[in-house]
Amino acid sequence: MAFYTDEKIALFIDGANLYSAAKSMDFDIDYKKLLDVFRSRGRLIRAYYYTATIERDDYSALRPLLDWLDYNGYHVVTKPAKEFVDREGRKRTKGNMDMEMAVDMLDIADHIDHIVLFSGDGDFRAIVKAVQAKGCRVTVVSSQKTKPPMLADELRRQADNIIDMADMADMVGRARRAHGDLPMVEPDDDDYHE
Repeated sequence: MAFYTDEKIALFIDGANLYSAAKSMDFDIDYKKLLDVFRSRGRLIRAYYYTATIERDDYSALRPLLDWLDYNGYHVVTKPAKEFVDREGRKRTKGNMDMEMAVDMLDIADHIDHIVLFSGDGDFRAIVKAVQAKGCRVTVVSSQKTKPPMLADELRRQADNIIDMADMADMVGRARRAHGDLPMVEPDDDDYHE
């Protein structure tokens, strides 16, 4: 990883995208280890975690994770997910946090040196280019080793550095829990394909 100990770093985590990448590589993210890794690489100014939430009967199964993140160094940004029925009549849930992430990246870009973006979504190419024009370096954390690859080619080409999530598994991962998956809002299918 190309980091300098005196640089100011901000993490931008697309929760659904990171969850999908880790799940496809058969591990869970240890969010404490994740913070520790980047605190050891520079001056971690902010760690944002973005996700859409599914609220049913005033409870979300994702709430314990979000509360833990909020109390342990993450700035959690959420909004309600949208439910819809797809063409095959299946009930689907979708939530897109791209705009919130882009606005926050622009807001902080003048105050940091390095943005670490945890997403392979090609839609982020334009915002990466914009913060680079303000002098920020951008490292993208995603994976090309998943089937299908989760890192869009246009984002890979725009980023200053790429870290494949598979290469970080030993540093920030733990074995998947046997009790099942958290109910996550699915990332858009076109978010990480070319």
